Amino acid sequence: MRLDDLTVWTVNVPYARPFTSSFETRTGTTRTILRLRTDDGLEGWGETMHGSPTAAIIEKIYPQIRGTDPHRLQQAAETFHMVPYFYGYLGAAALAGIEMACWDLIGKAAGRPLADLLGGPVRDRVPVTAVLTPGLVGEPTGAVALADALSEEILRVQANEGAGAFKIKGSTDPLHDVVLLERIRERLGRELPLRVDPNAHWTVPRTLELARRIEDLGLEYLEDPVPGIAGMAAVRRDLRVPLCTNMCVTEFDHVAPAIRLGAVDVVHGDVHRWAGISPTRRLAGVLETHGLGMNLHSGGEIGLSTAAHLHLTSATPQIGYAIDTVYQYLEHDVVTRPFEIRDGAMTPPAGPGLGVEVDPEALASAARAHERDGDLLL
Repeated sequence: MRLDDLTVWTVNVPYARPFTSSFETRTGTTRTILRLRTDDGLEGWGETMHGSPTAAIIEKIYPQIRGTDPHRLQQAAETFHMVPYFYGYLGAAALAGIEMACWDLIGKAAGRPLADLLGGPVRDRVPVTAVLTPGLVGEPTGAVALADALSEEILRVQANEGAGAFKIKGSTDPLHDVVLLERIRERLGRELPLRVDPNAHWTVPRTLELARRIEDLGLEYLEDPVPGIAGMAAVRRDLRVPLCTNMCVTEFDHVAPAIRLGAVDVVHGDVHRWAGISPTRRLAGVLETHGLGMNLHSGGEIGLSTAAHLHLTSATPQIGYAIDTVYQYLEHDVVTRPFEIRDGAMTPPAGPGLGVEVDPEALASAARAHERDGDLLL
């Protein structure tokens, strides 16, 4: 079995409601889809982030592994070890897409699902987080009005899908966010698993001014309140709330400084940001060794990457939190059997490899949407 052909699509999939964070509003997600074919007729599919730039990198580097055995993932990693150095996040995302398609081929050749290839599942159902933003509820003015609208959304999600936890996308104003969270606690109680993520838009002084009120919120963790490892360490020294990050620990070179400074308690893995499933698994071992927790970040995955994250979580005991997903906000998917969220969890597909099948018509439609609208990213 040798890699023989590559096809790449860049696709746009709309969200049913706007997704607002502290720095942007997204009306949909842009993803890069690739298909690897082998000389014996197998097809492996991958998905990754950042649209057209990532697609260009994939097409540029693929000739270096054409004709090789897709099982040789470590050899490919060595071939491409400088790609993230030169291309940063885009390079890591490109490698992740290629590696995912190779895993899909390996699973199909073996007739086994990806979770089995990673050592076998330790959980059959994967708890997921409902990520809530002002855009989902019409962006009402004022912290209390927004909190009331989000509380109603939480009740709706609990009734219809459940959730392992609820994550509120924060703003640039920590006082606004604290008042909002206090109001949600007042309405829905302290048992609700709750997180907040301002995407590093708070400052260290303002966060510390509000430290006691933040502690009283009973958060599972506070995600990236301030920028940088040093800023996170300064907050962590005086705030008795676990800190999580997917912004200041995003590659292996960041792990040792973060541990040395005591900057974080939980690190978000992400197949796309960490350059693949294999590196994300290595991250899990490093974090466990140093007594840190692990979760998975969501960057707007559609069906292929959702399948990869579900298999990875199923087979990785170190991922101890309900993983992030915004899958529930997609208007449609490009796979033939979209995923369902039931009782706050999702089920990894049972078929070989990623276990999902791409719908050619849905893929073509999503590619046309990208041709029309371009990348839906900053």
